[in-house]
Amino acid sequence: MSERAAPFHCPYCGDEDLRPSEQGHGAWECAACNRAFRLKFLGLLARGLRHDDGGGEAI
Repeated sequence: MSERAAPFHCPYCGDEDLRPSEQGHGAWECAACNRAFRLKFLGLLARGLRHDDGGGEAI
């Protein structure tokens, strides 16, 4: 990955009016709901993705 990913929507109100915050790496501010939040990548899951091949609903 060469660049950081940016959120497209606020996780609280869903609005798209987001700006990077001065609080540091991964911090964002939403102008619509006046909330600040931080995003952090935790890592990859060891188990990977699981697919349901039975055609039914995944639980």
